[in-house]
Amino acid sequence: MTGSLLRFRFIAATAAGFFLVPGVSIASGEAPSAREIARISPAGNYLAARIAGQSRDMAAAAAYYRGALRADPKNPELVESTFLVVLATGDVEESFPLAERLIGFERSHRMARLALAARAIKRSQWASGRNHLSLSVRGPIADLTATLMSSWTLAAAGDFKNAVANIDRLQGPDWYAAFKDFHAGLMLDFAGQRRDAGARLKRAYEQDKNAMRTVDAYGRGLARSGDRKGALEVYGEFAKVLPDHPLLEEAVADINAGRTPAPLVRSPQAGAAEVLFGLGSVIGRQGGEDLGLVYLNLALYLEPEHPLALLALGDLYEAVKKPELAIEAYARIPENSPLKRNAEIQRALNLDSLERTDEARARLTELIAKHPNDMEAIIALGNILRARKHFTDAIEVYSKAVALAPQPARANWTLFYFRGICYERSKQWPLAEKDFQKSLELNPDQPQVLNYLGYSWVDQGINLDQGLEMIKKAVELRPKDGYIVDSLGWAYYRLGRFEDAAKELERAIELRPEDPVINDHLGDAYWKVGRHLEARFQWRHALDLKPEPEDIVRIQAKLSEGMKEEGPASAGTERKGNGG
Repeated sequence: MTGSLLRFRFIAATAAGFFLVPGVSIASGEAPSAREIARISPAGNYLAARIAGQSRDMAAAAAYYRGALRADPKNPELVESTFLVVLATGDVEESFPLAERLIGFERSHRMARLALAARAIKRSQWASGRNHLSLSVRGPIADLTATLMSSWTLAAAGDFKNAVANIDRLQGPDWYAAFKDFHAGLMLDFAGQRRDAGARLKRAYEQDKNAMRTVDAYGRGLARSGDRKGALEVYGEFAKVLPDHPLLEEAVADINAGRTPAPLVRSPQAGAAEVLFGLGSVIGRQGGEDLGLVYLNLALYLEPEHPLALLALGDLYEAVKKPELAIEAYARIPENSPLKRNAEIQRALNLDSLERTDEARARLTELIAKHPNDMEAIIALGNILRARKHFTDAIEVYSKAVALAPQPARANWTLFYFRGICYERSKQWPLAEKDFQKSLELNPDQPQVLNYLGYSWVDQGINLDQGLEMIKKAVELRPKDGYIVDSLGWAYYRLGRFEDAAKELERAIELRPEDPVINDHLGDAYWKVGRHLEARFQWRHALDLKPEPEDIVRIQAKLSEGMKEEGPASAGTERKGNGG
C-alpha cells in the first residue's frame, strides 16, 4: 500500500459493475442503516463499499467501509479507504482517528498528515501543524499545500519574515507563482504591512487579472491603503469579464459608501482555509473531483461559513451527480452572505433534478417575488418549466426576463432562444420565428439557434435553401454535436435526399449511440434506401433505449408493418437539436 493516493481506489467488482452481494441493496442511493450493515458479512460490506464508491454514492460507501473495518480494524487498505471516503462526505471530525491509525501504518501518508495538520491549525497548535505538514509525502500539489499552510502557522506565531521567506524559497511549476504572491500578500496584509502586501497582491493580480479572489484581495488592499479610485478601477475591469459578482458588488458598495472593506483573511485559520479552498476548487474543476472534495471539506472545517468554499463544494457535488449533498452544501451558506441568492437558485435546480419540481418551482417563485429584477432566478425558473414541458408557463416567465432587458445585448441571446422554443412547442410559430431571428441578431453564429431555426424552416417546407445552409453552418461550428448532426440528416430526409440522410445519421449515431431518436431516424433512412433489415435493427435498438411513450407505439408499428410510402414527412420523430 502507498500513502500517495490522490483519488479513491474505487474499483467495480465486475467489469459491468453488477456484482450482487446477498442482502445488499445500493440502488436507492440511501446509506444503509447500522442494522442492515450488521447483517452483511465483512466481505459483503467491502464489496458493497467498492460498488457504491464506483457510482460515487459516498454516504453508502462510507457506511459499508465502516462495517468492513469493524471486522478487520488493522487492515491498512480498509483504514485508508474508509478515511478518504469519510473525509469526502464532510465527516471531518470522524476522519481524525482514522488518520492517526493511517500514520501508524505509513508515517508519511500525505492525506492523513494534511487532515491532522488541519486539526492542529484549528486548535491553534501551530508547531504541531507544521510538523504534520513536514512529514507528508511530497509532490507538486502537496508541496504547495504544505508550504502555504506551514507559512500560515508561522504568521500565526508572528514570524511574518520567515512565513514569507518560506513561501519564496519554494521552487516548482510556473503556476505556483500566483498562489505564492497571493498568500504572501495576504500574510503581509494580516501583519499590517500594507505597502509590502500591496506589492505582492499587485504581482498576483498582474499574473491573472481574471482570478476573482485575487482581484478582491487586491481591490480591498488598495481601498484600505486609501486608493479607493484604484480599487474601483480594479473591480471595474473584472466586471467587464464577469459582471455582477455578488461579493465584488458588496466590496464596491462599501467603497462607494465610504466604508473600508475588511481584509480578505482575518485569522491564520482562515488563511489556511483559503489555501485549501483555492487549490481544492481548481483541482475539482480539472478532473480531480475526489481530491477536490477532500480539500474543500478541510477548508470548511477550518472556516465553516466560507461562502465560496460552500458554493464550490456544492458545484463539485453536482459534478459527481450527488444533488442531495449539493443541496446540503448550498443550505449551509449564511443567510447574510451575498452568495445566498446564488445558492438558493442552485438548490432549486438540484431539487428539480431529484424530481422535486414543485418544491423547486416554489423556491424560485418566492425568490423572484422578493427580488423581481433577479434575471438569473427568472431564467432558472423558465428553464425548469421548459424542461418539464410547461411551455405556456415558461413563456410567461421568459417574457419577464425579456422585459428586464429593454436593450438586449449579445449575452441575452438565450432569452429569445429559450422563449422561441416554448413558442414553437406550443404551436405559436410566428412568435417563435421572431424570437429565433432576434436571438441570431444578437449572436449571429450561435449553432443551436442556427440549427433550430434552419430545421424548422426545412420541416415546414419554407426557406429551404436558407434553412439547409443554416443547419450546415451549425454542423461546421459543432461537428461533434450528435444532435445537430442528426438535424442535418433529418433535414435531408425531409427533403427526400435519403442517401445523404443515411450518411449523416450514421455519423450522428457514432456521436450519440445511446439516443433513441437518432436510432429511430437512421432506421427510417435505411428503410427509404431499401436497407430494410438494418432499418428494423435500428428501430429495435431505439425501443431498447427507452424513447418517449408517444414514440413507442409508432416504432412498434414500423417494426410490425414497415413504413408506409406517403413520403418522408409522415415518418420518424421530430427533433431540432437538444433544445439548449
